[in-house]
Amino acid sequence: MLVVVGFLMIFAALSNGMLTSFCDVTVDGSQCYGALGGTVYLHLITDAEGYDQLELKKDPSGQSLGILKMKNNSSIINQTINSRSSFFINNGTFMITNIERSDAAEYQLETFKAAVNKVHRRFKLSITASGFPPQLSSECLSQGEVRVSCFSERGSPQYSWTLDGFTLDTTMAFISDITDTVILKKGIVGSLACRVNNDINTPTVTWDISPCTALWINVLVYVKCAEIFILLAVCLASYWFYRKKTCPTVQVGSRGAEGSPVDHV
Repeated sequence: MLVVVGFLMIFAALSNGMLTSFCDVTVDGSQCYGALGGTVYLHLITDAEGYDQLELKKDPSGQSLGILKMKNNSSIINQTINSRSSFFINNGTFMITNIERSDAAEYQLETFKAAVNKVHRRFKLSITASGFPPQLSSECLSQGEVRVSCFSERGSPQYSWTLDGFTLDTTMAFISDITDTVILKKGIVGSLACRVNNDINTPTVTWDISPCTALWINVLVYVKCAEIFILLAVCLASYWFYRKKTCPTVQVGSRGAEGSPVDHV
């Protein structure tokens, strides 16, 4: 019964999406990732009931802290993490909920079995910022193209794009090294999907792309023309003001050396 309950809890948590991760750390030197505020399931050992004793320690190379201890099929969890963790003996999985940054560390698992020497195995748990679904934004360009940008809060993700299930190529878009932004060629329509690859999972967001209307393109052209007109007006006004300040004023009606008007024959 405990096996069923344990796996049901894991399945339910995994179905919640991007804040839950499942890590197999049965191999020495494994690397595991968890999302801040989320849940991580650490598969420590295949069958804990087959061992006499099991101990999980945090930061074994420094100030070692005992996190979990199992003996005679009974487990004890350190009080610092007891309220947000559970251990499923039958499937050897240790669950941590409401992950904190302090959970990031190197861990060591020690197992004891009759007639077998004590076995040590280490793994690392890294914590990343809790994620939200990636966001898409689009912009119509003056020639009818559509610029689409994809944004994700996680570290340094890798982006990939598809249109109606097909990978974008040069016939559909202008391809560049900047993977978080693509420029679709004029007239390209369909369901555009941005896939974000990170340490936890690969969330995908889609957007139905419609062609930029001629009215919108004309508005962009008019805006550009207005900007040019305003710039020219400012330049001409500046030039006129400069000439007015620097050019001397010519006086009408000259006078002779003694101040009397000069007679003209």
